[in-house]
Amino acid sequence: MRNKYSYIWVSLIVLIFGIIFIPRIVQRLQNGTVVQNDRMSLKNNNQGLAYVLLNGEKKKVPSFAFIDQDSLLITDKDYKGKVFVVEFFFTSCPSICPLMTNNLVSVQNEFGQRGDFGIASFSITPDYDTPSVLKKYAEEHGITDIDWHLMTGDSEKIFELANSGFNIYAAQAPEVPGGFEHSGLFALVDKNGYVRSRVDDFGNPIVYYRGTITEAQGENDLGEREQVSELKEDIKKLLQE
Repeated sequence: MRNKYSYIWVSLIVLIFGIIFIPRIVQRLQNGTVVQNDRMSLKNNNQGLAYVLLNGEKKKVPSFAFIDQDSLLITDKDYKGKVFVVEFFFTSCPSICPLMTNNLVSVQNEFGQRGDFGIASFSITPDYDTPSVLKKYAEEHGITDIDWHLMTGDSEKIFELANSGFNIYAAQAPEVPGGFEHSGLFALVDKNGYVRSRVDDFGNPIVYYRGTITEAQGENDLGEREQVSELKEDIKKLLQE
């Protein structure tokens, strides 16, 4: 008899729970509030930027030394104390490089007047991209910031810097237009030389910023959204650190 009443009480409790709480859960699912509040989400535009870790250690810009468009020797030490953006490109690129350059010009126009900001562009076709070619490219694309260095040098060292130093893919590819291919990504580096980025909805660093979609476009045909506006927001954060 006691077991019978116990079952009745359990059933009554389950019924009350269903009447009170299930409609609330359904409503929250419809409104998306469960997704926003109930899972672990560290995405917050007001929080500090994450360090990118490699083998448990903060990833730092490796040392480098190349010649820029003004025939000046530029090393990683020239960026010490500056927040800067890194890209790999080539002036004869027929596809994504013009978009990337235009996006970086937009970044330059917002931060280029600051002495603690810079841009580092490394050519992956250094045999063709001599200082004079890079100088002409800079003039044609409105590159005016004295701390935006377009660099050329030993091709093996540049590819090593891209693929091993920054883990940004770049390679010869005779089968594609232009004969080379590379990732259209920007790396963001803080004043101490560490690679930094915002985190995704699950608290993981995005690592790099998509540089092939303009702010005006919003997103591409694949549904990938532009990240130049996010890059600008995060540059501001690092400049304030």
